[in-house]
Amino acid sequence: MRAPHLRRIVAATAVGIAAMFLLPPAAWAHVPVSPDTAETGERATVAFRVPNERDDATTVRLEVRFPEDKPLASVTPQTVAGWSVSVTTTELPQPVATEHGTISEAVTAIVWEGGQIPVGTYQDFPVGIASPPAGTLVMKTLQTYSDGQVVRWIDVPQAGQAEPEHPAPALSVAPPAAPGSTSDTTARVLGGAGLAAGLVALGWAAVRRKPAPFLAVGEREKARL
Repeated sequence: MRAPHLRRIVAATAVGIAAMFLLPPAAWAHVPVSPDTAETGERATVAFRVPNERDDATTVRLEVRFPEDKPLASVTPQTVAGWSVSVTTTELPQPVATEHGTISEAVTAIVWEGGQIPVGTYQDFPVGIASPPAGTLVMKTLQTYSDGQVVRWIDVPQAGQAEPEHPAPALSVAPPAAPGSTSDTTARVLGGAGLAAGLVALGWAAVRRKPAPFLAVGEREKARL
């Protein structure tokens, strides 16, 4: 790859990363959950990042609704300064068997209210999810402004279609990687190859730097001839 082309790629990547941090919250145009991936069997800690997209009102309430088709036995919200929080637990129509046992009730909603997100700012609302099930957890979210407007982040993206105007936050949960999986083996092979290449390079460098053998005075004279 030519150096100028490489420099352009590096510059474009840097600009993209900077934009993620420097653009105002309104430029996000959605309520993301971060991180948006997790592994089943592990406790996931994620945060709903809520920007205030209005310039004439503040955000005063956030409601997150969890999917009933993938029931969550335990969702624990983190305290957010200035906000009160309430958790809604609902009894399931039928008990559901999970890898951690059968559950008869699940967390279906969390509501934060009483605080405010001022114009031009955002607020993170963290939660801990115990052992989320595998699959995609679509968490429909309602954002309420001080003038009563409710923005419903509930649209589910469809494969092959443009992103909807108000996409719902979604968490992709994958099974844990099995020990000795193909990816682990590949990583080890590549790591070993890199180490071997490094040792070869060091050996070659040592050979090139090896000093010339000592020659007696007479031998040096013969070498000149």
